[in-house]
Amino acid sequence: MAKAQDFNTVMKDIMGAFPIDTKAMENAYKNQAALNEKLSGVALAAAEKSAEISTKWTKEAIARLSEVTKAKSEPADYAKAITDFTSANAEVAAENMAAFAEVAKKVQMETAELLMSAGKDMQEDAAKAVKKATDEVTAAAKKATVGAK
Repeated sequence: MAKAQDFNTVMKDIMGAFPIDTKAMENAYKNQAALNEKLSGVALAAAEKSAEISTKWTKEAIARLSEVTKAKSEPADYAKAITDFTSANAEVAAENMAAFAEVAKKVQMETAELLMSAGKDMQEDAAKAVKKATDEVTAAAKKATVGAK
């Protein structure tokens, strides 16, 4: 009967054949955490600004609506109040939509800057890791060559 193979031993052998630089993994984790913190900061600042715009817009609309709800002496005055309210709302809506667009534009620019910076940092880290690995392989090859003579 065939003997069952111990996969724990196989995995240990495989992992031993591919040494892992835990310092590089730790640095990658720290860099990712820092990037996430910065991106979260951008998102939270945008949410705060958006909430401010919405709150201001709502307060202004309620203030204008109080004029519409006041009793009028003539039926035409009701129509004029509603027309004035609608016109003012349309004007304020355009201003607020522009303010929201500015918030979105700022988020987009800051996010792009953060990602480009992170990409540059990752590229530099990768270049350092490749150089280190190349140096180690070269040193091992030299050592093997010298030892073989």
